Amino acid sequence: MKIDAFFDNLWQDYINMTPQAEAIANALIARGEVVQNDHVAFRTFNIGPIQLKHLEPFILDMGYSRYEPYHFPSKKLDAFGYIPPSPDMPRIFLSELRVEELTDTAQTLVRRLVDQINPDDVADASIFWRGPLWQTPSYEDYEQLASESEYAAWLSVIGLRCNHFTINVNALNGINDIEQMNQMIEELGFSINDAGGRVKGSPAVLLEQGSTKASVQPFTFADGKQHDVTTCYYEFAKRYHDDEGNLYQGFVAASADKIFESTDMRKDA
Repeated sequence: MKIDAFFDNLWQDYINMTPQAEAIANALIARGEVVQNDHVAFRTFNIGPIQLKHLEPFILDMGYSRYEPYHFPSKKLDAFGYIPPSPDMPRIFLSELRVEELTDTAQTLVRRLVDQINPDDVADASIFWRGPLWQTPSYEDYEQLASESEYAAWLSVIGLRCNHFTINVNALNGINDIEQMNQMIEELGFSINDAGGRVKGSPAVLLEQGSTKASVQPFTFADGKQHDVTTCYYEFAKRYHDDEGNLYQGFVAASADKIFESTDMRKDA
């Protein structure tokens, strides 16, 4: 699949789940800004046909290359960053949950979901905006997963899709830093994820990031119960040049760890 078509499909699915993102992007465009995407991110499980090693070929086939591995011990996650074939294209961040580190109960719930996947549904890059490839879990099962891993609970209802796009702050003319971005977003009536601070990272680590709290929508579970769940969020990033004059291309695990919490309902998302 061509990269432009890939991101066009992702964006349409993403703004359907995340109306705040379209509102923020439109507000920037109304100010005369050109909104560029720094990167997108995906979540998955490390079992079955949607584990990272099976999804990665779709990314590599578009000309991307692996950059660096990342690990999140407390959240039981592993990830890779991917660099695009051209510097004007977005990076990709793909993480997966180490299911074997969950309790036996949670592992059983996750395997019950993954076992429902039809291999035909993972045949091409459209897998990245398909959403859930399994039947809706019960609210009790969702709550069980959430008690151990917010990431697992989110995946159980939202499925494999882009959990955030990222505004490239470097490309903006009227906004110079992450806190200015935070303030503009709050003026629009949206909330900022302040886990780990309103600005995550620093010039010293060559990357600063911020994000909104995820959009929320009602969701009907398999048992007929309806509850609000978090969907996706909008991130913004400012990159710095290293001592050799090269713009930093990677991600900072300590910052990403807190960015993940943008979808956590238990943090008043």
